Amino acid sequence: MDGSPAPQAGISIEALTIAYNGVPAVVDVNLQLQPGSICGLVGMNGAGKSTLFKALMGFVAPQRGSILIEGLPVAQAQRRQAVAYVPQSEQVDWNFPIRVQDVVMMGRYGRMNLLRWPRAVDREAVESALTRVDLLSLRLRQIGALSGGQRKRAFLARALAQGARVLLLDEPFTGVDIRTERLIITLLLELRQQGATVLIATHDLDAIPSFCDRVVLINRTVLAYGETSEVFTQANLLRTFGAAPQLTP
Repeated sequence: MDGSPAPQAGISIEALTIAYNGVPAVVDVNLQLQPGSICGLVGMNGAGKSTLFKALMGFVAPQRGSILIEGLPVAQAQRRQAVAYVPQSEQVDWNFPIRVQDVVMMGRYGRMNLLRWPRAVDREAVESALTRVDLLSLRLRQIGALSGGQRKRAFLARALAQGARVLLLDEPFTGVDIRTERLIITLLLELRQQGATVLIATHDLDAIPSFCDRVVLINRTVLAYGETSEVFTQANLLRTFGAAPQLTP
């Protein structure tokens, strides 16, 4: 051994158990995600994916176990803007009268003073993020006027503007066009190259081998986790879903 320290996990979950009204939602979850990786989170509806995301965002407290994000407890990681979240479309009020650039600017709030008055660095971060998701020309449009794919890109831009090194994406490909799906995958690959830790819940099983280097299969607890080539198999999908989905060759 050379004596150098082991790399700090982007996400470290140990013996995590969460229950709602006494009913377990996730049980004894253990997971270590290293920086510079994209991990697909795969499971049935109700398998605990959303609960796991809520715990990582600090929205629910565990009954037991622990979560560290870049070596920090969740609350401290949130204060340091270490983790960004791209929600499902169903969780957003699209009728709220707010412009695209203002949605993206929300990613900068944690770095502003109490008055939330944008500085030059904040405006530059927003413009850069909008450019990366190809929405700069629509920055003044009301968020609800965008297409499904454009809306998803706007919230991805918010995460990019935040500058977090840990990203959580909840079903980012649902209801989007193929152009948006390809753009999102390209951005995720760039972020991985830059050392980000990405956890993405998705039902788009055919796309997983094209960009996820690791996969976690979950049904209230972790059934399998590891490199995509080793874990993402018909046998493991059968354990996860009860009937193995047919993947496109």
